[in-house]
Order: sequence, then structure tokens, then C-alpha cells
Amino acid sequence: MRRTVPAILLASALLCTAACTQTKSGSASSDSGGPIKIGLVTKTDTNPYFVKLRESAKAHATEQGAELIAVAGKFDGDNEGQVAAIENLVQQGVKGILITPSNSTGILGALKQAKEKGVLVIALDTETDPKDAVDATYATNNVTAGELQGKYIKATLGTTPPKLLLMDGTPGGTVDEQRHRGFLQGMGLKDGDPAILGAAPTNGDQNKAQAAMENLLQRNSSVNAVYTLNEPAARGAVAALTAKGMAGKVAVGSIDGGCQGVADVKAGKYLATVMQFPKKMAEQGVDAVVAFAKEGKKPSGFQDTGAQLITDKPLPGLESKDTAWGAQNCWG
Repeated sequence: MRRTVPAILLASALLCTAACTQTKSGSASSDSGGPIKIGLVTKTDTNPYFVKLRESAKAHATEQGAELIAVAGKFDGDNEGQVAAIENLVQQGVKGILITPSNSTGILGALKQAKEKGVLVIALDTETDPKDAVDATYATNNVTAGELQGKYIKATLGTTPPKLLLMDGTPGGTVDEQRHRGFLQGMGLKDGDPAILGAAPTNGDQNKAQAAMENLLQRNSSVNAVYTLNEPAARGAVAALTAKGMAGKVAVGSIDGGCQGVADVKAGKYLATVMQFPKKMAEQGVDAVVAFAKEGKKPSGFQDTGAQLITDKPLPGLESKDTAWGAQNCWG
């Protein structure tokens, strides 16, 4: 993929601010005798979910005596920034790259080049398309996560016909498509169903979600249910509903299971969330790179790191945990 000057400048800026960790004694060594270098490329460095992923990877790399070089796109969907970051990580001699792709197809060329240079490539959280563009994936089954949210919202509505708004993610993102599809499956709906009053991309950002929800409510305020891609999107949607005096009158669900999200559910801001386990993803990814560097062992396939419905209003037929459990296990 051709690189542009802005991409090069962006990568340079990202790498200058990268979060790194290195252990000088008792370290896991690379072929050159220094510590094993592991690259981590997330979609952004501000979304709480990716902050947790980065912190967990950094801590576990330290435990393994490895060096983590963490970089991120400037925004969710910044494919060009991620491509440039991958190329720079390869130049720095990383043994493996852990990536949450912003664009599941746009990143393929850079990943292929990294693999051709002997770098282990693992997707975290977000699959590539095709899936075998990486050596392995450690992630939530996002179709399942979306389906759990959809089934819960459907059960909450009972016999009331849904009037639904969709707070989607980033067009072209695998996670975004999978959660959207899973949610509609859980609701028993398909795209184009008249029950869907409107949808908007939010890029998983709270402010964008609030603005999108405000715009949708201006067109149609008869909504009784809202799907949200993640918890920042849920907070934005709830803020817009609150401003309209509709808080508590609309069934809102989400996905992430962060500590703040669990607290939001406990406070009644939205009814339920589906917890993911980014700490597990990060730690397993780091372990895989260390094993590859030491033993040449490569992981393969999709490794499901789990999904758990969290709510204080359990419903028949849906296995769930309450917010007390959620607070103890958030993003564990």
C-alpha cells in the first residue's frame, strides 16, 4: 500500500509518544541478545477499552522481561496511521505485532509485509478480513456479544413492538459489523426492517454518539429501544435521551463491560452491558509472541476470550451476572 507524507509524519508522532516498557535484568531475549520487542497497535489511545488493553499488555510484557512498544491510530478508523505504525515497528525489529485493526481489509498489505519479514502478527479484539491475514486472533466473539445485547433488549420489551435506533461504530470495521449483525439476530430482525427507525455511525465515541442520537431524535422521537456499539456510545446516547426527558423510558443496552460501564448499569443509565475481557486478550497475545521468539511456536485460528451479560435486572432464559460481580471482574 502506498504511503503518503502525512502517514509518515503521523507514524513518527505516534512512535515518539509510544508507551514502552523494558526490563534490563532477567529479560526474555531476542535473537540479537536484547529483550524481545513486541509491538501493540490499537485503534486509539483514548478509548478506555484500548487504554486497558495497552496497560495490560505493558504490565504482562514487563513480567515476561519483554519490551512493549505501544502506538495507536489518531482516531477510530485511522487505517493510514496504523499502516505507517506497522511499518515503523517492523523497522524497529519487533518479533511480533498485536493489532486491533481499524479497517479489517485496509490493513492487509502492511500485515502481509510484516509476516514476510518473519514477524508474528496477532489480531486482538478485532478480526481481519480474511481471518487468516494474521497468524491468530484473540478476541470476543462479537456476533455473540451483539446477540446477547439484542436478546436482552427484546426480552425487556416483551410483547411491545420495537421502535429501534442503532448507534453503530465505524463503517468497514469487522467488530462494528459483527455486533450490529448479532444484535439484530438477537432481536429477530434484519436490516431494512421497519422496526428500525434510524441508524448512525459513532466511531465508538461518546460525543459523536450524542450528536448522532440528537439528530435521530429530531426526526423521530417514538423510539423505545437503542442498540449501542460500546459504552462510550451508550453514554452519548443516554445523554441525548436525558436532554429530551426520555431517560428511563427507552431500553438501552451496550457492550464492553468496563468498570465505568458496570457502574453505569448499576446507576440505571442503561439496562445491561456485555462484558469483554481485554486483559486476557492482551496477556495471551504477549505470551504468544514470547513463545514464538523463544521456541518458534506459532498460534493459529480464533481464540474466543469470552463474553458475559451484566445486569441488575435479570430476565428468564438469559444467563447473567449482577453489577457486584461485574465490578469485581470488569475487563479482567
